[in-house]
Amino acid sequence: MSFSLGVKKTVSGILLCFLSVSLYGCIYLVVGGVGALGGYVVSPDTVEGVMSGDFTEVWDRTLEVVSVMGIIQEQNEPGGIIIVNIQGTRVTITLYSVSNSLVKMSVKARKAFLPRVRVAQDVYVKIEKSLYE
Repeated sequence: MSFSLGVKKTVSGILLCFLSVSLYGCIYLVVGGVGALGGYVVSPDTVEGVMSGDFTEVWDRTLEVVSVMGIIQEQNEPGGIIIVNIQGTRVTITLYSVSNSLVKMSVKARKAFLPRVRVAQDVYVKIEKSLYE
């Protein structure tokens, strides 16, 4: 059975994409936010974005949201790190102040060394929504 040239190119393209992701282990996608929320960047296990508000406001709101979602295992406000267990997944949230009114947030989620980007997205979006309500 013979494949047409178009099918061979499509299969080759899919294999090339798969190999490049598996070899480098990291692919970045730009994903639109929800509704009026801003965009954010997604890697295999991390969602990052910049939120408006001062550091203390974002920190307090983040603690409030993740304490409902799971069990906080560690928190270090001066270091800007919160570690929480959500659905058996270790979620590490890192915050640092970009300016007086902007805070960069990074949410990393892994379960047994495997990335869980959906959990990271869920946490990020819920925190972002709570800040803009």
